[in-house]
Amino acid sequence: VQLQEAGGGSVQAGGSLRLSCTVSGYTYNKYCLGWLRQTPGNEREGVASIDGDGNTQYAEAVKGRFTISKDNTENTLYLQMDSLKREDTAIYTCATGFQYCEGAEGPYNYWGQGTQVTVSS
Repeated sequence: VQLQEAGGGSVQAGGSLRLSCTVSGYTYNKYCLGWLRQTPGNEREGVASIDGDGNTQYAEAVKGRFTISKDNTENTLYLQMDSLKREDTAIYTCATGFQYCEGAEGPYNYWGQGTQVTVSS
């Protein structure tokens, strides 16, 4: 199983970015998919997840601003991030692994390499 993120970058506060994650080697549409983020010195935290039926869950910090979605025909996971704040600055990683989601945290057993998102004021 391989996951490859794209779409990170730098943006001003209030702006938007869209992350994508291509999943290969896997019938991923049956499994929980998610996005996590990590900043230096902190634990990785769940941002959003989507299960095989398309049900979504979000961390409180991003509810109403971020939207997780997937394209089963393209084996691609997305994270639309709007109204970005400086505290959203982090390395964002996509993940998958099990046929259920327990909140935005997963669980997961496959992760991508991550993509940097930097939000400046």
